[in-house]
Amino acid sequence: MDRSTPINLIKSEYVRDENGIQRPQESIRKVFAQVKSVTSTEFFEGGRNGLNPEFRFSIFFGDYQGERVVEYLDKRYAIYRTYQERNDTLELYVERQGGTNGEK
Repeated sequence: MDRSTPINLIKSEYVRDENGIQRPQESIRKVFAQVKSVTSTEFFEGGRNGLNPEFRFSIFFGDYQGERVVEYLDKRYAIYRTYQERNDTLELYVERQGGTNGEK
């Protein structure tokens, strides 16, 4: 039985304020995903490339709109790669990063 968990996909864009200054603005969308561990190969290959892989989230392909951050259990993760698993499923591979969520 597939069990879906809610996650937040976060997109940051710059929007001009009333004074014409560009300010960052986040848009957050809730989607449902299957949470999976990364494979040992993904973990070690990622580590060799300076990444810190933690999870992979399988979501409906149509739910993804180019977001670069996932929020899961009140923690933020950077999306470092995507993979189209099947015609209707996309995997998001994520890592914890200092710039994404404060501390590493």
